[in-house]
Amino acid sequence: MKLAIVTAYPPSKVTLNEYAYHLVKHFRQKEEVTELVLLTDFTEGKKDIEFTEAGCKITVKECWKFNSYTNLFKVTKAINKIKPDAVLFNLQFMKFGDKKVAAALGLMLPLVCKLKKIPNIVLLHNILEEVDLGSAGFTTNKLMQKIYGFIGSTLTRLILQADTVAVTMEKYVTILEAKYKAKNVKLIPHGTFEIPEEPDYKVPTKPMQIMTFGKFGTYKKVEGMIEAVVKVRQVTGLDLEVVIAGTDNPNVPGYLAKVKEDYKHVPQVRFTGYVEEHEVPTIFNESAVVVFPYTSTTGSSGVLHQAGSYGKAVIMPDLGDLALLVQDEGYKGEFFEPTSVESLANAIESIITNEAYRMELGKANYKAATALPMSKIADMYLDTFETIISRKTKRTAVTA
Repeated sequence: MKLAIVTAYPPSKVTLNEYAYHLVKHFRQKEEVTELVLLTDFTEGKKDIEFTEAGCKITVKECWKFNSYTNLFKVTKAINKIKPDAVLFNLQFMKFGDKKVAAALGLMLPLVCKLKKIPNIVLLHNILEEVDLGSAGFTTNKLMQKIYGFIGSTLTRLILQADTVAVTMEKYVTILEAKYKAKNVKLIPHGTFEIPEEPDYKVPTKPMQIMTFGKFGTYKKVEGMIEAVVKVRQVTGLDLEVVIAGTDNPNVPGYLAKVKEDYKHVPQVRFTGYVEEHEVPTIFNESAVVVFPYTSTTGSSGVLHQAGSYGKAVIMPDLGDLALLVQDEGYKGEFFEPTSVESLANAIESIITNEAYRMELGKANYKAATALPMSKIADMYLDTFETIISRKTKRTAVTA
């Protein structure tokens, strides 16, 4: 199978690029895949396709730009030229831009593939029905939220024109089937990027690192986490370092620089900036606990799966999709009230002062993460493509 994947890809800073990297890493090792063609956004740096494992040929074709109004036409042109056997779209609603028209035009691509009778799957990482538009940085205006809701429903109907829409949570399947009467939605879990050997669950204690990882400024805010760690230091006397790993959310440029300035009086707060792929293991392995300082959620969390793969205890807000994910996939963590610094401080203290509890959570999360490696997720997509192709072949035979 010559498989095309429409996605952002490292060193891109556009969302979901890391997920694409790990999908590609495992797709290329599958016997069914003879060539991977990556239809990616333009980047200044060279695409990261240097894998050590044996695998199929990878071709990179940069053909779209974030917020460009021509993406629909340029990606279609690229698909026409390469003639893939199947196309996978790695999407969320703001994938092609944060301007409404640019985003909408890009999301018409699955319909184009359907019209061309090219087998296609959309991997949809979130659905607008489950996004708090205010917290996620879209808009707090009630009228605008209604308009976004209408636009979102229209775009969802466009995306549902794909042969199959894969979502990462069972709840999303239920919502899409109920609201849109969709018959082509399938649960394919997020999966775990890397499965290292089981760790010994020991962590550095001088200092003990309290880490968060992601793109910050919208529904991921770090002020409360810094203040919570200050409280824990005062109560326990422990040597604690706050590690904020990642960058600003594109919707909130300058957010982390302001936090850094506002909290410059607080000792041992480290901002790592963008974390390169090869730096990820070190960031996680050196952490005592991974904190999710979220005020809302927008889908399954890649960071949770990563934390699990490194055997880390986690602290999560008691809300929405994260709580469901814990229930569905077997992760364990300490929960806190999203708007309460006191609640977060208590959660941090309960883990870092109880070594046995911290290790118990880490072991449970490693077990949950190893149950769904990316190799298994890649197989699920290939099985789904096989079903789509078989169905199309039968239809062609009947109409011939």
